[in-house]
Amino acid sequence: MTDMRSEYSKTLIELGRENPHIVVLGADTTDSLKISGFGKEFPTRFFNVGIAEANLVSLSAGLAYSGKISFASTYAIFLPGRAVDQIRNGIAYPSPGNKKGLDVKLVVSHGGLTVGPDGGSHQQIEDIAIMRVIPNFRVFIPADTFAVAKLTRLMASEYGPFYMRMARSSTTVVYSESQDFQTGKGITIRDGSDCTLAACGITVKMALEAAELLQQEGISCRVLDMFCVKPIDSELLEKAARETGCIVTCEEHNILGGMGSAVAESVSETYPVPIKRIGVQDMFGESARDNEVPLLLEKHGITSFNMAKQVREIRNKKL
Repeated sequence: MTDMRSEYSKTLIELGRENPHIVVLGADTTDSLKISGFGKEFPTRFFNVGIAEANLVSLSAGLAYSGKISFASTYAIFLPGRAVDQIRNGIAYPSPGNKKGLDVKLVVSHGGLTVGPDGGSHQQIEDIAIMRVIPNFRVFIPADTFAVAKLTRLMASEYGPFYMRMARSSTTVVYSESQDFQTGKGITIRDGSDCTLAACGITVKMALEAAELLQQEGISCRVLDMFCVKPIDSELLEKAARETGCIVTCEEHNILGGMGSAVAESVSETYPVPIKRIGVQDMFGESARDNEVPLLLEKHGITSFNMAKQVREIRNKKL
């Protein structure tokens, strides 16, 4: 089990040593996100604005407009929750020199239900829906710490606005250090011919477990990591739809507007097949102690067992 926030902090420090234009900003959660380590090494390039998320976004935009590469971080419930106006009009809308948006990377932690004890008020299950409809933003949901490190570097190397959502809880390693990540490209982690499981974030490991369960029954499942929710990899999804005939998606997010919706939208325009979306069923979360979080996920069907169940059922609906 590894910690995404620690890996993010480590990668930021490495990038800071390589590029003097990188600046890091936080909003009173810098210790929790572990980005305060960047401030210790680069005190003149680190800004903690306090509990003022709109100001966090606006300051990040101003620094980017002056030529910096801004990484702004806090909890997912606060970005985009408290600062959609500033994100839209301060980061995404400006187009200096015909560029698309400003060079700001919004990287959050504590996304989804696994926030646990903080309850429904802090369990951000709407952020992907919000961020993927804002023009010029690209949206990432990494599955493990290797993905966090690679995607943080990718964001630093590509101009423009990004949103990346990390989990609060420790995660199981899915990838090796050699794995390549590209904007707009999903990853086929496991091949299969009977159904496709499309996942992101913590559900990628669950999808692999579900595929293994189904393999024991003679059902061959393809597993896709759709870590890049926007732009979604329509080519990969069309190929999966044509070759497997049905798709089950799973995410730690409301089923409305999230990764599952993005998959359904894409496939409906290229090669329509039966799709089942697993996620929070348009309701708020609730408080759960850390040892109860698996029960909370189970309540919403976000488990490998439910993925396997949905695959068994959707195969009967193949066209």
